[in-house]
Amino acid sequence: MSTTELAWFKSSYSGSQGDSCVEIAVTEQAICVRDSKDVTRPCFAVGRDEWSRFVGFAAGA
Repeated sequence: MSTTELAWFKSSYSGSQGDSCVEIAVTEQAICVRDSKDVTRPCFAVGRDEWSRFVGFAAGA
């Protein structure tokens, strides 16, 4: 799947002033992550289970 076909989302904590941020797109198999300031660069994909562990760790769970 092309990254242009994905629905990308920025964090609600991200400002609208061009702040540094990442975007994610959810697929059935993985979570895709990219730099929102340079969307021409390749994204990377993380398995859904690994993403859940990462978010839990980042949230202090």
